[in-house]
Amino acid sequence: MTRADSATRAPQPMALEGLKVLELGQLIAGPFATKLLGEFGADVIKIEPPGTGDPLRRWRVMRGDTSLWWHVQTRNKRSVSLDLKSEEGQDIVKRLVAEADIVVENFSPGRLEKWGLGWDALSAINPALIMVRISGYGQTGPYRDLPGFGVIGEAMGGLRYLSGHPGESSVRVGISIGDSLSALYGVIGALLALQERRQSGQGQYIDVALYESVFAMMESLIPEYDGAGVIREPSGSALPGITPSNAYRCADGTEVLIAGNGDSIFKRLMQAIGRDDLADDPDLEHNDGRSQQAARIDGAINDWTREREREAVLETLEAARVPCGRPYNAKDIVEDPHYAARQVLQTITTDDGDDLKVPAVLPRLSRTPGRIGGGGPRLGAHTQDVLDELGIDRDTQARLREAGVLYEDDRRGGAS
Repeated sequence: MTRADSATRAPQPMALEGLKVLELGQLIAGPFATKLLGEFGADVIKIEPPGTGDPLRRWRVMRGDTSLWWHVQTRNKRSVSLDLKSEEGQDIVKRLVAEADIVVENFSPGRLEKWGLGWDALSAINPALIMVRISGYGQTGPYRDLPGFGVIGEAMGGLRYLSGHPGESSVRVGISIGDSLSALYGVIGALLALQERRQSGQGQYIDVALYESVFAMMESLIPEYDGAGVIREPSGSALPGITPSNAYRCADGTEVLIAGNGDSIFKRLMQAIGRDDLADDPDLEHNDGRSQQAARIDGAINDWTREREREAVLETLEAARVPCGRPYNAKDIVEDPHYAARQVLQTITTDDGDDLKVPAVLPRLSRTPGRIGGGGPRLGAHTQDVLDELGIDRDTQARLREAGVLYEDDRRGGAS
């Protein structure tokens, strides 16, 4: 098909087109889940508190009075600023729920119940409703009411104990990985529930706990403890039991990552660094034997890399078909030709008229790909539109606005 044919062809419906999603949450986990749904065509209505909005609007690096992160986390959403503590605000949410397919929330357990917006109340309004509930410790259990942010979930889930070098303080991953993993599990749960609803016609809720989302990533941690009494310990940049897979220092002070843990790859790696003795050692033929001599193997690789600059190391290993690389920072990503060729970065125009590079939509669907409609909306930008769709007349809207139940930032640029 030619480019001209493509231009005249009717646009393909998006994968989640027609799906209505209501976001009752803030910051990271809940909003990240709805971001993913919105990128594939769902109509996401984000409820924000009047005046302040989602605190993420002012998190990390700002441009003007809006967080740059906001333009990724809240793209493709409609912002309605509504006081959930007021009876009128709760009534509006219930009217939205009656038309919704999915509600996503990440308040502390019991908070929505206090406002009359818990699962029992909402499912009574809409028996086909699917509700994703993300919290620190889940909706049940003795820790249910404890405050739990992502870093606490990462600690309880087992990740923080393994992060860092032996004998030193643990370190956190430089992103909110616990929240993001929980968002992914929430989306998976919602899509599973949608599929089941096609047969039963009934909704259900998905109970996602931050610590459990992290724990689910911990691979062999528990069976190794239960079956062999092994408590896995922090190991710095190495991957215990998978050898060699580590970071190695080069002559120019930089670092390379080398993953030579496949049997044939290990052999090619040793031959590339001039260590045929290790390549031909029968004790090192398979991973279990190599892992018993990890220090010896890492020492041989380090001896080789320390005598060469990073580009020379990478060139040699790439020629030998050994997986290798270097740690990328933001500048490296923006300038990388492979990122460019696959269009992993896209440029949008934000509400203030400025261009901004943002991550593209993932995963890639061949026939019904996702989209980026622009940056994050100003606070309450769609309040009037959404209430019009509900049939709430303008006089009532004006009264609710005057009473502080509704809010709209009517500036053309920026966000409150």
